[in-house]
Amino acid sequence: MEIRNLGQSGLRVSAIGLGCNNFGGRIDEEATKAVIHRALDLGITLFDTADTYGERGGSETLMGRILGANRKRIVLATKFAMPMDDTGEMQGGSRRYIMRAVEDSLRRLQTDYIDLYQMHQTDPRTPIEESLRALDDLVRQGKVRYVGCSNFPAWQVVDAAWTAKTAGLNHFVSCQDEYSLVRRDIEAELMPAARRLGMGLLPYFPLASGLLTGKYRRNVALPEGTRLAKTQRLADRYLTERNWAIAERLGDFVESRGHGMLDLAFSWLLAQAPVASVIAGATKPEQLDQNVKAGSWALTTEDLADIDRLTA
Repeated sequence: MEIRNLGQSGLRVSAIGLGCNNFGGRIDEEATKAVIHRALDLGITLFDTADTYGERGGSETLMGRILGANRKRIVLATKFAMPMDDTGEMQGGSRRYIMRAVEDSLRRLQTDYIDLYQMHQTDPRTPIEESLRALDDLVRQGKVRYVGCSNFPAWQVVDAAWTAKTAGLNHFVSCQDEYSLVRRDIEAELMPAARRLGMGLLPYFPLASGLLTGKYRRNVALPEGTRLAKTQRLADRYLTERNWAIAERLGDFVESRGHGMLDLAFSWLLAQAPVASVIAGATKPEQLDQNVKAGSWALTTEDLADIDRLTA
C-alpha cells in the first residue's frame, strides 16, 4: 500500500482510504467488522467517518467497539458540523458546539484522540475565526492531531487559511470534496487553492455512486440491490445523458488497454495533485481488495490527456 503525506502536513495516509459511511446504516456490526478487519489486512490506514454517519452516531459507535487495540494502527478521521438532531441546536462550528461534538465523538469511538477532525460543512452563523480557535484549542489539548474541512467553496478555504495564519492558529491541512471522472467542478478553483496552500485533497464519491464501476449499462435495468437502483435521488443525479456518454467513452478507453473502469476511476484520481488518498466505502471485504488493486495503474501523460478529452 502506498503511503502519502496529507498535503504538506506530517500526517501520512494510505493512498486508498476506507469511507465508513455504510457502518451502522447499510450494514450491521458483523458486516462492519469484516470490512474493517480486511482493510487492516490490506494496509489501509485512513478510516474516514463522521458523527452523522450510521443514523447519527452509528458508524463511530461500531468503529469504537470493533477497532480495540487496532485503533493505534490507523489514521482515524471524523467530522462535525452537520445536524445531529432535529432542533438545529446540535450542528455548526460554534465553540460551544465543537467542544460538545468532539467529546461525543471521542466517547463513541472509544479513543482519547482523533487524528483528523474535519468541519463537515461551512457555518454561515459563526465566524471562521471562532471555529478555528476552538479547533486550535483541541489540538493543543491533544484531543485532535490535525484539522481539515469538507464541502467548503474555494474562497472560504482561502479565507480560513488566511485567518489561521494571521491569528497564529492551527490551519486546515486537508479538504474533502466530491471529485470523480464525471464530477470535476473543483478543478476550476478549489484544487488550485489547495495546491497553493499546501493542503491535501481527499476525494469522496470517486465512483459516482457506482456509475464508474462498469456494472451499469444505458437502457438496461439497474442491477438489483445496488445503490443507484435503491436510491432514486442518486440515480437522478448521476444517470444523466452526459454521464452515460462519458462512461461509455471511458469504457472503450479502458477496454482497449486491458483494464477495467474501477482501475481507471482510482488510478486517475491518484494521479491528480493534490490528492492524498481516495476514500471509498465498502459493504463487503472483497470490494476492498478490488479498490486496492484498482489504484495501481500508472497512467501515462498521454493517457491523462486522452482522458481529459473523453471527459470534456
